[in-house]
Amino acid sequence: MADLLIELFSEEIPARMQSRAREDLKKLVTDGLVEAGLTYASAGAFSTPRRLTLAIEGLSAHSPTTREERKGPRTDAPEAALQGFLRATGLTKDQLEARDDKKGQVWFATLEKPGRPAAEIVAEVLETTIRNFPWPKSMRWGAGNLRWVRPLHSILCLLTDEAGAQIVPLTVEGIASGNQTRGHRFLSPEPFTVTGFDDYAAKLRRAHVILDASEREAAIRQQADNLAFARSWEIVADAGLLTEVAGLVEWPVPLMGVIEDRFLDLPPEVLQTSMKEHQKFFSARNPKTGRIEGFVTVANIETPDDGATILAGNQRVLAARLSDAAFFYENDLREAKSGMGHWAEGLKSVTFHNKLGSQSDRIARIAALAREIAPLVSADADEAGEAATLAKLDLRSSMVGEFPELQGIMGRYYIAAAGKPQAVADAARDHYSPLGPSDDVPTAPVSVAVALADKIDTLTGFWAIDEKPTGSKDPFALRRAALGVIRLVLGNKLSGKLRPIIESSAGEAYWARYQRPWMLGHLLNMEDGRSRWTSGYILHADEAVGLQMPKDIFLLKLNDHRIAPEYEIDTSIDQLGRDPQAVPTVSELTTELLSFLHDRLKVYLRDQGIRHDIIDAVLAQPGNDDLVLVVNRATALNDMLRTEDGKNLTQGLKRAGNILAQAEEKDGVEYSFGADEKFAETDQERALFAALDTAEPAIRQATKAEDFPAAMSAIAALRAPIDAFFEAVQVNSDNQILRRNRLNLLSRIREAGRQIADFTKIEG
Repeated sequence: MADLLIELFSEEIPARMQSRAREDLKKLVTDGLVEAGLTYASAGAFSTPRRLTLAIEGLSAHSPTTREERKGPRTDAPEAALQGFLRATGLTKDQLEARDDKKGQVWFATLEKPGRPAAEIVAEVLETTIRNFPWPKSMRWGAGNLRWVRPLHSILCLLTDEAGAQIVPLTVEGIASGNQTRGHRFLSPEPFTVTGFDDYAAKLRRAHVILDASEREAAIRQQADNLAFARSWEIVADAGLLTEVAGLVEWPVPLMGVIEDRFLDLPPEVLQTSMKEHQKFFSARNPKTGRIEGFVTVANIETPDDGATILAGNQRVLAARLSDAAFFYENDLREAKSGMGHWAEGLKSVTFHNKLGSQSDRIARIAALAREIAPLVSADADEAGEAATLAKLDLRSSMVGEFPELQGIMGRYYIAAAGKPQAVADAARDHYSPLGPSDDVPTAPVSVAVALADKIDTLTGFWAIDEKPTGSKDPFALRRAALGVIRLVLGNKLSGKLRPIIESSAGEAYWARYQRPWMLGHLLNMEDGRSRWTSGYILHADEAVGLQMPKDIFLLKLNDHRIAPEYEIDTSIDQLGRDPQAVPTVSELTTELLSFLHDRLKVYLRDQGIRHDIIDAVLAQPGNDDLVLVVNRATALNDMLRTEDGKNLTQGLKRAGNILAQAEEKDGVEYSFGADEKFAETDQERALFAALDTAEPAIRQATKAEDFPAAMSAIAALRAPIDAFFEAVQVNSDNQILRRNRLNLLSRIREAGRQIADFTKIEG
C-alpha cells in the first residue's frame, strides 16, 4: 500500500469555485483509479487560493491481473465470422480453444490483462483529469492548448510507501511533475521539497499557508470575535462571506477598523451590504446601540506595523464607498418624503413580462388582491392595499439600483420616512418572504396579506400565459412561490378556501394577458343568424375579477374599442374561432394551479414525515383548497396509522371498499342505503350496526369541528367490530336479502371512512 499526494499549483483560483473544484478533483481522480483496478482506503481534498490538493491513503501498489473468457462463433462458422471475432479479441486462431457446446464445437478466447503499477495508472488518470477538468470558466495562456482556471505553474505528484517517496512522472503541456511546491506568495515564496502529505502540510504551515479551508474559516471567526469582544462589539454572522474570505487568503490576518461617525446614521443593512459586496468586510455591531459601528477586514499578510497601513488604506476606500451610499440614501429619502410619485410613474415603463404588462400593472393587481385577502388574515383592507401599492416602489430608488438585494428592506425605511403606518412600512420588507425553506414567515396581518397577494399573482400570471415549470426548469421560481404560499398559510394557520382567491387573481391575470384589442367573450347565436356578445363576459377592468369563463369562449380581435354591454357582430370585428381548450377558463386554470400547490404541499409534508399515500388520501376529500384543514387531517391520520389499531382498521376499510366495488360493478347498482339491523343474523353483524350508530355521528361532529384527533378516535373504535364481522360473516350470501343488507352495511363502513379520507389510496 502507498499514499498518493497531488498538488496542482496555479495563479489565484476564484473563491466561489474552490469548493466545487475540490470535490471534482477528488471524484475524477478516485473514480479513474478505481476504474483502472486500484483500491484505496481514504481520500481528502483541500484548496487554497493558489492550489488544489488531493491526499489518498492506502492506495494499492498494482492493479490486479484479470482473465476473461469470451465465447465466439462455432468452429464450422464462415471464415468472416471467425476473422471478426479475432479482430475483436486481438488474438490469433492458434490462441483460441475449441470446446464442445450444445450445438457443436465453439471457439473460446481467454483474454488476460496483466496488472499495472500504480504510478503508471496515476499518471494517466491525473493527466486526463487536468486536461478535462470541469471549471465553470477557464483560460488558455502562452502558446499551449491547456485550459485551466488560471495559469497552471506546477504539478506535485508523489507516491510514498515503506521504501520512500517517488515522483510519479508525467508532463502536461510542458509542465513536468515534481516533488516541490511553494508557500505564501510574499511571506515564503521560495520552493521547498516534500516527501508526503504530513510533511507537505507541516511545511506549508511553516511557509504561512493553512491548507484546510475549514481551518482558515475557524481561524478568521475566532480572531474576529476576539477583536470585537475587546471593544464590546459582536460580529454579524455571515457564513457565505466567511467561506468566500477563507478562499481569498492563505494566511488570514483579521484587522478591526471603526466606521466614521458621519456614516453611523445610515441603515445597518446599507452599511453591512456595502462593506460585504464592495470590500468583503465583516460588520461589527454595538449591542448597546444596535448600530453597525465597526468592521473586520482579513489581510493575507503579516506586516511590521501590525496591519496599520493596510487598515488605513481600507478605511479610505470604505469612506468613499459609504459617501456614495449616503448620497443615494439622502436623495431617496427626499423622494420618499415627497410621496414617491416619481418612482410610481417610473414603474409604468418597467416591463414585468411582455405578456403581463408593466411593474405598475402588476402592483395594481397585487393591491386589489391584497384588499380581498385582508379580511381573511385580520388585516385592515385599506392598509393592505396601500402597502401593496407602495411595497415595490423602492425598485426605482438609487440605493436598490446599487444593491438589488436591499429591495424591500429599503422600501421599509422610505415608506416610514413618508409618514405611513409602521404596518405598511413593514409589509414592504416582509412581502418577499419567505424566499427559501429556512426563511422566517411573516406574521403581521398586513405583511401576510401583501406577501400572499404577491405570490398568488405571480403564480396565476404565469399560469395564464402558460409559462409553467417543466422538469428541472423553473425560470420564474414558481415552485418557490408556491412553497411560499403554503408556508404563509400554514405558518399563520389561515384556515379558509384558497379557490376564490386564486380565481379572483386568475381573472386579473387574464385581463392582463388579453387586454384590448384582444378580449375574451361569449358568443350567442341569434335566431336571425347573427351573433352577438352576451353581457357579463366582456372583460372590462372592473369585471375581470373572479369571472367564471364558460368552455365555449372565443378569442376576438376588436377593431372598435368602444364596447357596449351587448355588441352585435359585424364587419368591424375579426372573429378568430378557436379550440375551446386553447385558453383555459378561469375555473380550469384555478383547478390546475391548486393541483400544483398540492404537489408542492406533498413535498413539504413528506419532509415532515407524512407519507405520500396519506396525503393523497386526504387531498381526495372535498375542501382540499383549505391547506390548514388538509394538513391537520393528514397529521391526525398519519398519527393513527402508526398505531396497530390504525393499520388494522385501514385494512378493514379497504377490504369493505373492495368487496363493495366488486359487487356494485357486477350488479350494476350502488349499495349506498337500506342496511337494516332486523336482517342481521349474527352477533357480529349486530355489534357492527351498534358500533356504526355510535361512530358515525361522532365522526361527523368531530370533522365538522375540525377536531381530527377526535374523528380518528371515533373511527378507530370500529376496528374490533369490523374485524369480527369479516371473521364471522360471509358477505356474498346465497340469500339475496342478506347479501344486499350486508353490502349496504359495508357501504356505511365506506362512508364512515370517506368522512376522513379516501382509504383506498392508502398503501399496505
